[in-house]
Amino acid sequence: MKIVQAAMAGTLESSDLMVKVSPTESGLDVIIQSEVYKQFGDQITQVVNETLSAFNIEQGQIIVDDKGALDCVIRARVQAALLRGMGREDIVWETL
Repeated sequence: MKIVQAAMAGTLESSDLMVKVSPTESGLDVIIQSEVYKQFGDQITQVVNETLSAFNIEQGQIIVDDKGALDCVIRARVQAALLRGMGREDIVWETL
């Protein structure tokens, strides 16, 4: 799947995160900023990468600004931003 437009999901409130996605000409650029990166950076990176793999995203820029969100929140925000960025309206919610 392909990101065709800039999109975002989430907030910058405590225990949440902001995810911004935008199309690029080539490659996948993932930028993760987090207040708790020293403690949980590997886990945050893993959740983001698993979600990108589930959507077969191989191209685009993904910016994650985390404020201490749980894994389920990270996954949901990345999914929402990707779906908005892909312009998808035929979402099969059961597979997410």
